[in-house]
Amino acid sequence: VKHNNIDVVVVGGGHAGVEAANILSKLGLIVGLVSMDKKGLGRMSCNPAIGGVAKGQLVREVDLLGGLMAKIADLSGLQHKMLNKSKGRSVWSPRAQVDKRKYESLCSRLIFNSKNIIIIEGEVVSIGIVKNKITGVNLRDGTKILSRSVIVTCGTFLSGIIHIGDRKAPAGRMGEVRSEGITENLVSFGFRTMRLKTGTPPRALKSSIRWSKTTEEFGDKNPAPFSHFTEKFNPINEPCHTVRTNQSSHNVIEDNLDRSPMYSGEILATGPRYCPSIEDKIVRFSKQDSHLLFLEPEWFQSDQIYINGYSTSLPEEVQLESLRKIPAFKNVELLRPGYAIEYDCFPPSQLKASLESKEVSGLFFAGQINGTSGYEEAAAQGIVSGINSAAYINGSKPLVVKRSEGYIGVLIDDLITKDTQEPYRMFTSRAEYRLMLRYSNVDSRLFPLAKKYFLLSKKEEETILNRLQLKNAVFNTIKESLPSEVLKPFNLKQKIKTKDYIKRPGVGLIPVLKKLNKTPKKNNVPRWCYNEVLNDVETDVKYEGYIKRHLSEIQKISQNENLPIDKNVDYSSYSGLSNEAIEKLSIVKPETFGQACRVSGVSPADISALMVYLFKP
Repeated sequence: VKHNNIDVVVVGGGHAGVEAANILSKLGLIVGLVSMDKKGLGRMSCNPAIGGVAKGQLVREVDLLGGLMAKIADLSGLQHKMLNKSKGRSVWSPRAQVDKRKYESLCSRLIFNSKNIIIIEGEVVSIGIVKNKITGVNLRDGTKILSRSVIVTCGTFLSGIIHIGDRKAPAGRMGEVRSEGITENLVSFGFRTMRLKTGTPPRALKSSIRWSKTTEEFGDKNPAPFSHFTEKFNPINEPCHTVRTNQSSHNVIEDNLDRSPMYSGEILATGPRYCPSIEDKIVRFSKQDSHLLFLEPEWFQSDQIYINGYSTSLPEEVQLESLRKIPAFKNVELLRPGYAIEYDCFPPSQLKASLESKEVSGLFFAGQINGTSGYEEAAAQGIVSGINSAAYINGSKPLVVKRSEGYIGVLIDDLITKDTQEPYRMFTSRAEYRLMLRYSNVDSRLFPLAKKYFLLSKKEEETILNRLQLKNAVFNTIKESLPSEVLKPFNLKQKIKTKDYIKRPGVGLIPVLKKLNKTPKKNNVPRWCYNEVLNDVETDVKYEGYIKRHLSEIQKISQNENLPIDKNVDYSSYSGLSNEAIEKLSIVKPETFGQACRVSGVSPADISALMVYLFKP
């Protein structure tokens, strides 16, 4: 069997795959989305939540680039909350508890209803490559799909092995068949591979939990949506609950550490540093008396509760014994045990900033196959790979988000320049320009790129323009000096610009505008958006000095940032470079001087030596 007239094949229908397929379809290309289970598109295989610290910013950026995740999260949310409200505004991050069944259903419907997406149920076993160029893919049943580009988004399915205590089984996810063949196929073309590990907590039966022994936690009363394009937003606010582990539950785990595959030596792959298993927490933080667990419903009025914070690969009976030492879980029953999964991935230093392979034209990688963890990180890579696959086919310049323009830029730059040895998770601390990369100013940052690459509909462009016009109107208002008749009520003796007055501690933009009777009109934006825009302007004003400093720094760096480096350069011929720098630069093959500076193992002395050669007249 042959499939003809397909422009791009997307391998895998997880969060990276659906974003890639959707944006390609919007851009008018014919997509063959190959999934081993067409009912599992956009499946939330781990936590029933979208967003979180830094991840919420990624969701908003994906939304501005024409993505699906934010829109679906708004429609399927059980509670919405702004995290880090007690901290500076640069780290405020939206998060939603979502109904995973509804999320998956809405995602599937959107993909199935797309006129340019052909859904093909099957298993890709090899990728067609001739003279370092993509020709298509081959399925296990003998089907050949010819295409001009391929995006690989296999998640944890490549040679996946699930571990529960001393039991192990080949699987891509619990109850789902793994994929075999792609790893061996790509290794034969010279690709490097590695094994990583991730885990998921047990799911508990709701009726078996003593809810009176838990603490109830609701979302925000008037939350903002994820999507810039959501108009009316009045979501339900279903509570989550918290409990804490105790020394008795820790003792059970400590007594059975030798039965954990992570500690018995059965699992050799590296797990996520910043999302440790309960075994890791007890060993690494042995002086801590307890650890916080979040009890999260998996769907509306769900009988299945996700025990967030208790990721584990211990035997099921040990999981149960440990949990039952916690008062709220005295009689708990598990619907599904926690487990760990090992899988193949490909070091992303083999990719360009466009997520295209450096060696094979038209071959893109996105999601967990690049060594990341998380739905949001996957979605961000998915949409970038989709946009750039279209750019590759059309012969146009790829979209590259700079580190100073978005968390997507930080994510991809870190992936292609750092020697990732563990699952990569996004944090605000990874972004040196986080003050400029707020969840609330994605419109200002990424709209020029969205417009340039035709990623939004006319109606969506109008929505963003209305937001930006409102921002400009407020900025123009506060540029003016405070009128003399209002100086006295403000206890001011000399003229001052409204903007400079707002910079003072304890002074807010909205109260000042009200006193001046200059509150701007809503300008066709929803109420939630109006409040968000005013708060964002206030942030820009109050942090103006810091932002100017960042901009000056960015300007200095950008002078040399994009200086190209020939991919065939022989670093061993550069005297002055350390052996480690020669080794790392030869593996990563940075495309620009800026990327070379950020390769782990390259010291300031190495950068100086590199400059001598690159800046030769």
